[in-house]
Amino acid sequence: MASILKINNPTSKTYKILLAPLDWGLGHATRCVPIIKELLINKYEVCVAATGDQKALLEEEFPFLSFVELPGYCIKYDKNRAFTLLRLLLSIPKILIRVKEENRWLQQFLEKEGVDVVISDNRYGLWHRDLYCVLITHQLNIQSGMGGLVDRWVQRWHYRLINRFNACWVPDVPAGMGLAGKLSHPERMPDVPTHYIGLLSRMERSQSDEAIDLLILLSGPEPQRSILENILWGQLRSFQGTFVFVRGLPRGGSPLGGTNVYDHLPARTLNEYLSKAKLVVARSGYSTVMDLVRLQKKSILIPTPGQTEQEYLGKYLTAQRIALCVSQKGFSLTDARLQAEQFSYYSVQEQKDLLQHIITQSFSSVRLG
Repeated sequence: MASILKINNPTSKTYKILLAPLDWGLGHATRCVPIIKELLINKYEVCVAATGDQKALLEEEFPFLSFVELPGYCIKYDKNRAFTLLRLLLSIPKILIRVKEENRWLQQFLEKEGVDVVISDNRYGLWHRDLYCVLITHQLNIQSGMGGLVDRWVQRWHYRLINRFNACWVPDVPAGMGLAGKLSHPERMPDVPTHYIGLLSRMERSQSDEAIDLLILLSGPEPQRSILENILWGQLRSFQGTFVFVRGLPRGGSPLGGTNVYDHLPARTLNEYLSKAKLVVARSGYSTVMDLVRLQKKSILIPTPGQTEQEYLGKYLTAQRIALCVSQKGFSLTDARLQAEQFSYYSVQEQKDLLQHIITQSFSSVRLG
């Protein structure tokens, strides 16, 4: 696909951008926040296509934007790691059907709405021959957990999907192996222009005189979110210290009780609590990792069983001394905290202004009229 295309509405000074995050955990929505902010700074009109918790989160962040309902993939995990892997494998036909349905949805949407650019976070059906379409992903080298041969086959299939777009944006830094390791720094790149746009986080570092001993930040698909919640909540009863428990439920859930337990927190409040936290316990989802790196927080990361990306990230980040990864199986909060006290954490230096530069560079290559 050519990298220079016509923009619709050439007489308009405000370009309209359709942005759509995947509904696979909250991270795809949270990492779109800095992108939306940068687009608004550049006077672009933004319309968000989303569903469920992702839509609720972005509506809270940007109540003045227009939103459209875009059905999600509704991927479910299992209580058992092996069954989760099997379930994900069996979901591939369903995912491919959703990709085709997304593309039909976009065609129908364009018949009613004028859009100049599409930015899709891991929604592979949101491309159109007559529009400038960008795909966001940090997984250029998907780790299947089934060995190198399968990984190479998956990458070839994955790149065919990516190459339908005009460009691919990778939320990582270009130097070395970056924050995501070989996930984002493969030996071979896609054929379309691929740009590293830096670490994407809606958090900002701030100083605080107050301190919270422990902050637990949950996220991710069910039932694994609830399984980890039950493990941690049971062990917190004997915890000696101050803590905040964020459940990762933007639309609410059945109450756990306690004044320091929250279904969900607005970004500013979450930022304040994270800034005060001495230690954070969370999943090793990539967007969560980017937030923790931005705030330079010491963390204990618990990969979602069967989510091979998180399992790889946990091992990689531990080896790089960026975070301490601990398995969910047999997890002990007391033991994990003792390990964290002896762990030598390394602070990552961000490369700033990459996103701003790439947005300017990418859209300036789109020919008007």
